[in-house]
Amino acid sequence: MMKMKKRKLQPTAIIGWKEWIELPELRIPAVKAKIDTGARTSALHIFSLEEFQSGGRKMVRFGIHPLQRRKDIECFCEAPVLEQRRVKDSGGHYEKRYVIQTTAKLGPVSWSIDITLTNRDPMLFRMLLGRKAVEDRFLINPGCSYLTGRRLAKSYHTKRIKKAEL
Repeated sequence: MMKMKKRKLQPTAIIGWKEWIELPELRIPAVKAKIDTGARTSALHIFSLEEFQSGGRKMVRFGIHPLQRRKDIECFCEAPVLEQRRVKDSGGHYEKRYVIQTTAKLGPVSWSIDITLTNRDPMLFRMLLGRKAVEDRFLINPGCSYLTGRRLAKSYHTKRIKKAEL
């Protein structure tokens, strides 16, 4: 018989299967994240990845399109590299990814998470919030969305220009 590891569960909030999240240290005011307990580590969709040195530390500079289907909105970020890790993607392929550590803010809760950087362009969500990031903090209700609110969705104050307006 397999022994189960006992944990004292004291989550601070119940969240839905998708939520708006803030990454303040990266100056990303809002990104829609899919809560993915099947993924061990969180992942962020990035483009224009560049490695550089600063003060003797390995750093990365990268861009992100924080809103789905909106390539006109870009955020550029810099972060120290925590490590490079071999990660298996949803298709079962292995990829070597940079891992950074940053603060995440979901509703009133702020905490430190590890994020792998990858090109998620073909995927629907710009960010996956993996099980290591949510364990012992949140309970997930897979039948609900945006339980922490949609306030962050308005962070970019943009209007789409319709073709008729051009």
